[in-house]
Formats: sequence, structure tokens, C-alpha cells
Amino acid sequence: QLQLVESGGGLVQPGGSLRLSCAASGFTLDYYAIGWFRQAPGKEREGVSCISSNGRRTDYADSVKGRFTISRDNAKNTVYLQMNNLKPEDTAVYYCAAVLKGYDSSRLGGSSEYEYEHWGQGTQVTVSS
Repeated sequence: QLQLVESGGGLVQPGGSLRLSCAASGFTLDYYAIGWFRQAPGKEREGVSCISSNGRRTDYADSVKGRFTISRDNAKNTVYLQMNNLKPEDTAVYYCAAVLKGYDSSRLGGSSEYEYEHWGQGTQVTVSS
């Protein structure tokens, strides 16, 4: 059974930081590109960041560039999203997703949710004073 489980969300003040984790079970992430998505109430789900299976290529939405950092530790079968200088506009449910791209690949999954095969349940991030 292939599963992705997000954790690390919560309530944080504007300007604060959170580190989200996406842990995989039932498969190894070495072969998978990973994307982080988010969905705020009343809005469409949008791509936030993505990373290749080898970790050497990353991409970010313009709204989070310079503030968020995606990374992975394949030995731990986990992908992270470090979120700094958080803004109220970042409030959303955050999801991680995986798509098979091959071992040690530099190919990205991209920002389209339709590219991804496996999804986590989401974790809530709320940025508020």
C-alpha cells in the first residue's frame, strides 16, 4: 500500500516558520519526483514547490520564492518543505504528492496536480496573529 503522510502543520504568527514533512511508506521515494501543493478555502489547489527524485532540481511558485525551501532525505524516505517568513496568504491545507520519474532523475513533476499519482492527506497551516 502506497502512502504519503504530511506532518508539521499548525498555527504560526506572520513572519514565523514551519517545517512540513512528507513521509512515504509502501514505496521508496528514490524513484519519485515530489510536489507540494496547497489549497485555501474557496480557491483551487495550486502548486507550491517540486523536487526531482535526485534532489538536484527544484522549482517554486513565484509567491513563495525566497521564503520556502524544498528538500529531501531519501534515506529517511521523507521530503520537507521549510517555510520561512510566513504570511497570512500562506494559510491553506498543504499536500505532498509523488510521481514516478525514475531513479536518480533530474526530471521534475511540475506544478500540475494531474501529473501526480500519489497524494497525502494534507496538513493545515494557519498563519495568523
